[in-house]
Amino acid sequence: MRRRVRTRETVGASLATVPAPPDREPVGILPTPIVNPEMSILAVGPGADVEPDYVGHRKRLRQRWETAGAKGFPDYELLELLLTYVFARCDTKPLAKKLLEKFGSFKGVLDASSEALGQVEGAGQGTGTFVSLIRGAMERYFETEARQSDLLNSPEAVIAYCRASLEGLANEVFDVVYVSTKNRVIRKERLSEGTIDQAAVYPRRVVAGALAANAAGLVFVHNHPSGDPTPSMDDKRLTALLLQAAKTVNIAVLDHIIVGNGRHYSFREKGLL
Repeated sequence: MRRRVRTRETVGASLATVPAPPDREPVGILPTPIVNPEMSILAVGPGADVEPDYVGHRKRLRQRWETAGAKGFPDYELLELLLTYVFARCDTKPLAKKLLEKFGSFKGVLDASSEALGQVEGAGQGTGTFVSLIRGAMERYFETEARQSDLLNSPEAVIAYCRASLEGLANEVFDVVYVSTKNRVIRKERLSEGTIDQAAVYPRRVVAGALAANAAGLVFVHNHPSGDPTPSMDDKRLTALLLQAAKTVNIAVLDHIIVGNGRHYSFREKGLL
């Protein structure tokens, strides 16, 4: 009987026919590429991460911004760039386009409430918080400018401030700006907030607030959620009542500004005060 001799070659061939355990890769075959869905990076083994395409795109967007600012940026790219500060590890272009489609324009996105933004698929609470932060920063910027300006000689400062704080709101609100003897802003107070087309303002409360603030003048401001700032007959009647109430305590009504969508109406500019 001849004895079979097992050589290195025959041993290797035998091993090759043995199936690999289910939890291990077959011997001699490269590991299967693993996609990390959170990081959006294609990994092939340890230390072999490949930079995703969106990283280079972000760098180019920021370089363009540093070079030329908003000039040449279409709305979706400007919004896309802003969203990179909310989402650190994903392509924000699809979400930017989705938000513009939902709210109609770049301004529409900034005017949208946190709740409405959060309901858009992929946006989440972070987007709503970030947009409200941008609006708050804009309002503070224009408030600072208004406080440093003579409102009689620079009425555009208070108009910009009022638009930043009221434009785009879904409900009608009525504010009063208390003004010092030097025509500087003392502070702003919200007198009323209601549903669309309904805002109740009481002259006695206005007079009491003006006296408490030691104001020499008043600027009234409210918004028309419809977007049309043209005053209604009720607006004109209310202005007359407030003017009469302020006169009883020798406080001047400097203006009544109505904020619409991208427009405003000034009673002072129209010669109605």
